[in-house]
Amino acid sequence: MDTIRLFRHHIHAKLLLLGLIELGLVVAAVYASAYVRFGYDAVDQAYLHHLFWRAMLVGALVVFSMQAMGLYHRHLRANGFQLLVRIALSFASAAVVLAVLFYIAPSLYLGRGIMGLATIAAFGLIVLTHGFVYAGLGKGATRKRVLIYGAGRNAANILARMRRRSDWISFRLLGCIPAPSEPINIEQARLLAPEDSLAAFAARQGADEIIVAMDERRAAFPVDDLLDCRLNGIAVTDMLTFYERSAGKIKTDLLRPSWIIFSDGFSQSWRWRWCKRALDVAAAALLLFITWPIMLLAALLIKCENGWRAPVHYRQVRVGQYGREYTILKFRSMSVDAESGKACWASKNDARVTRVGRYLRKYRIDELPQLINVIRGDMSFVGPRPERPEFVNELAQELAFYDIRHRVKPGITGWAQLSYPYGSSQDDALEKLQYDLYYVKNGSLFLDLVIILGTVEVVLFRKGAR
Repeated sequence: MDTIRLFRHHIHAKLLLLGLIELGLVVAAVYASAYVRFGYDAVDQAYLHHLFWRAMLVGALVVFSMQAMGLYHRHLRANGFQLLVRIALSFASAAVVLAVLFYIAPSLYLGRGIMGLATIAAFGLIVLTHGFVYAGLGKGATRKRVLIYGAGRNAANILARMRRRSDWISFRLLGCIPAPSEPINIEQARLLAPEDSLAAFAARQGADEIIVAMDERRAAFPVDDLLDCRLNGIAVTDMLTFYERSAGKIKTDLLRPSWIIFSDGFSQSWRWRWCKRALDVAAAALLLFITWPIMLLAALLIKCENGWRAPVHYRQVRVGQYGREYTILKFRSMSVDAESGKACWASKNDARVTRVGRYLRKYRIDELPQLINVIRGDMSFVGPRPERPEFVNELAQELAFYDIRHRVKPGITGWAQLSYPYGSSQDDALEKLQYDLYYVKNGSLFLDLVIILGTVEVVLFRKGAR
């Protein structure tokens, strides 16, 4: 199994296992440190009562911090030193949160001796484990053996998307089987030519899964062969499901309304909406309380650069849930007359951005006033990026299923923002739409937590800012 669906979100099985193993290593380090510090008999005394739950708290904070630093991202690109730095930052972040928790709830306190020994032991174990796992990505006999049925445009798109080593962490491609009368767009070395039935050939190759990637299904679709494969225990997957599971997006060129109607997603219960709203208000209020000094400094810097009469905030109409328009608040990062002409996409090295604005965008500080929009109910903390009405009208005419993204509230951060760089064209909007549709289909508080933790990595390592 390459992914596990947890709370409707597809999680990479090996990376989930890695997280659970490292959680266990931290818990074991806390127990071992307690034995070293106080002796075997002392562990059962009142001072260390409920040690397991306190050790689990430490382990969970370390693992959450590592997720926030991108250490469980399947496409993480980091050398040994960068990996070490991220792990060190994870432990430092967890230590800060633990210090606050120990102050608020002294009963959770483990003692400096235990925490010091546990930190050293856990850090060493995780560095070794993480380094070993990432050095061996895409290797081993546990990878799923996959056949692609089709050798045309769709099959070529799959291979083009899976061009990195980390894309093959769970798959071993056996090859591509051309469909009858289909043009060949795959290199000769990847082509296979079965001499007998598809089911017999797949069984002889030891295939675990067949991905159906025919360019045209209306003619010569191998119903009987695929049915035999399915009944013989070989998984059969269509391209749309494959992309959703492996890439975290829904390909709009393959999407049909019937798939939306009969799928198990695209539904928001009242419980989910209520819990999400409560999380939005709590998170926005907490962040406003924490970041108000940064916001005050940003306002002063904008005034110093542009004059005391220059506006600090930038107000602009955006499209929200169900197509309703609202006014978004941001720190002004462009010149006052930046939008005097026709509305246009923001671009890399945009000349309209001020010197202070470049730093505000680089560290996402310009987004902080949107917390007020969240408290008002115009936005959510997590959701699709809100666009201007001019762009929405244009994109809704050009991109199929674009309006589906408006079934949920727009967000300050979102799955598309984490998964794809800043968009500045219609092609970028199409790519981001596919990630937005995945969020609308599979949205949950768990996925929101994953996105929030991932946003920490984006801010710290300044990914995708313009």
